[in-house]
Amino acid sequence: MNKTTLLLLLTICSAISFKHVYASTPLADNYKAISESYIKLVLSLGEHDKNYVDAYYGDKKFQNDVKQNPLTLKQIIGQSNNLIQTLRSLKPHKELIKLRHSYLQIQLSSLTARASMISGAKKLSFDEQSRLLYDTEAPHFKFSEFDKTLKNFNQLLPGSESLSVKANRFKDQFIIPKDKLSLVFDIAIKECRNRTQVFIELLPNENFTLEYVKDKPWSGYNWYKGNAFSLIQINEELPIYISRAIDLGCHEGYPGHHTYNALLEANLVKKLGWKEFTVYPLFSPQSLIAEGSANYGIELAFPGDEKIEFEKAKLFPIAGINPNLA
Repeated sequence: MNKTTLLLLLTICSAISFKHVYASTPLADNYKAISESYIKLVLSLGEHDKNYVDAYYGDKKFQNDVKQNPLTLKQIIGQSNNLIQTLRSLKPHKELIKLRHSYLQIQLSSLTARASMISGAKKLSFDEQSRLLYDTEAPHFKFSEFDKTLKNFNQLLPGSESLSVKANRFKDQFIIPKDKLSLVFDIAIKECRNRTQVFIELLPNENFTLEYVKDKPWSGYNWYKGNAFSLIQINEELPIYISRAIDLGCHEGYPGHHTYNALLEANLVKKLGWKEFTVYPLFSPQSLIAEGSANYGIELAFPGDEKIEFEKAKLFPIAGINPNLA
């Protein structure tokens, strides 16, 4: 587990003591200045790449400054590299501050790489992009390694057509009718929330709005707005399978993005004053942690066979799907 991962996972632990971690000292003031500069650079890069800033709920003054004083990609890269050099000159001693230090440095390195990619300065391979943007590398597999699994699927599914045709025909039996979407998701998300509370103390003011939208490239999305509030959108234009109700309820809501972002804000932004967490650059190591933890949240809330058993008992009947098909 790298330091970035550890820092972000620490925020979900309610037992963390923040007392005396942050105080007004010259070192703390350095990090405050770096944090604010980092925010402005993320927002500035967002002016060049409209998909880059996934969320921002910080000081609007920073947004105004960025729009009134736009930076070129070259300037963004230069200022980011300067901040990295400044961080390298700092020597924090407290463990949590070391983690903050590492987080800022890795995020800035990712920002520099993204700006370089947009500028066209260098073409990168998939693995190079993974390392530079997300601080990781995907495992490598040969296509032949999946042959046995595909063969097994082909034997299990009835029919003589191609595997893709048979698989899609089987999956189509589990599409939630559009007139049942709202009720199915309401019950699924409620159960996700109830199960999350067993492990995580939710904030008393946390809340979300659920919307059904069209013309989107994704099936579900969480737009975190700050103050423990999220807008969760479900793309009703795509076929939504019954298994996705729990998946999206956990991933986007509890204990996924909504819960995670609310705890980040409460524990790091409000308690410690770490403003860098008010901005979320999409192409960054922060995304790797956010998406990975949101996916793990499904297994946390519904371990083993509990997910399919809940779906068969509660969601299948509401959607009008035969539980015996599962």
